[in-house]
Amino acid sequence: MRKWILAQNPWWKREEWEDFDKHLKEWKRQRVRWVPSWVEEISLEAFSLNFVYGMRQLGKTTGIKLLIRELLKRVEPFSVFFFDFELVSSLREFRKVLEAYLEMRKKEGIDSSFLFLDEVSSVREWWKVAKFLIDSGVFENDVVTVLGSSTINIVKAPERFPGRKGKGREIVVLPLSFPEFAKVSGYSPRKLLYDAEALEKLWKAYKKLGGFPKSINRHEDANESFIGAIVSEIRKHEKSVEIFQGIVETLLRKIPSPLSYHSIAKEVEVSHKTVREYLEFFEDCLVAKTVYWKGLHPKRRKEKKVFFRDPFVYRSFSFWTGARFLESALLEGIVQEHLLRKFGEVYYYRNKYEIDCIAGSLKVEVKAGKPHRRYPKGVTILEEEDIPWFLVRLFIGK
Repeated sequence: MRKWILAQNPWWKREEWEDFDKHLKEWKRQRVRWVPSWVEEISLEAFSLNFVYGMRQLGKTTGIKLLIRELLKRVEPFSVFFFDFELVSSLREFRKVLEAYLEMRKKEGIDSSFLFLDEVSSVREWWKVAKFLIDSGVFENDVVTVLGSSTINIVKAPERFPGRKGKGREIVVLPLSFPEFAKVSGYSPRKLLYDAEALEKLWKAYKKLGGFPKSINRHEDANESFIGAIVSEIRKHEKSVEIFQGIVETLLRKIPSPLSYHSIAKEVEVSHKTVREYLEFFEDCLVAKTVYWKGLHPKRRKEKKVFFRDPFVYRSFSFWTGARFLESALLEGIVQEHLLRKFGEVYYYRNKYEIDCIAGSLKVEVKAGKPHRRYPKGVTILEEEDIPWFLVRLFIGK
């Protein structure tokens, strides 16, 4: 156990650990690289229990390694602990890893630590051990940060820690938004409003690449890596790869039209309950979002819209399934995702007319590739050329 822990915490033995760390070496090689903004949201004041979760392939572990690099400039090496629990399958092993570190730091005379527990969602009921140690006062002078790739067994875990998070925060890691994509590409989003040529160039790139580090850096294995990570997540949570893939293929062919559980179930030849279960799993993995109909109140029984949460996800899933998607689905999905991030919710309306996106006080119809109709007063109509301007203004104001 000690050797396993030492291997994941090389800064305990060598000052030049960065030169040998696979995550930081890969990060330094990238043509386009950035320090993720979410890293700054992590509470570093004891006691804190932070939860960090998001899709795989977004660089969560790399972000933590960058944070560790900064922490080591001001704290003792043994006070920083990192462990990837991807290959730890039992609660007993999980407990033994934590107890081993606690014993090691005691011998080193360390009384306050920063603990980073990566991919804890691989360990069933990991929270029972963490909860016991918190209640026992073991971590009262520490900052504990828990990371995972889906909401299952992690995002819902905070519900099991009432009053136990201290100063900790819950942080969702998402692909770069369009304004963030512009920023890491070397452009000020605000200045783009006065540079139509640069805005158009970036918009075309964003539609193709999305907000994933590997895709942005044009890695040849970007699609394969993402699909491999998704398949791993599917199997880890004992879902069927075949059913997951079948639902993805059906969605790609049919969105952005509203769909029912039954219509999807008929295509995939499974029950509507199975479809509902898998769409919830899509949301747990943060790869897709279900949009409900909203009149005076949201109605979950009506047909739903579904969108994938990044352009790269559309293209990777198309690569995986062989299914083609409409350009209008991609454009509508991008707008829906940005409104979701801004307002925390997004709905649609369909009766005599359709409104693609309802969020906050905004009502938005994405008209690119669709026939023109009349809409009530107050509905913002977006042609494709309007979308990048709209997205930038959405986050930086007018």
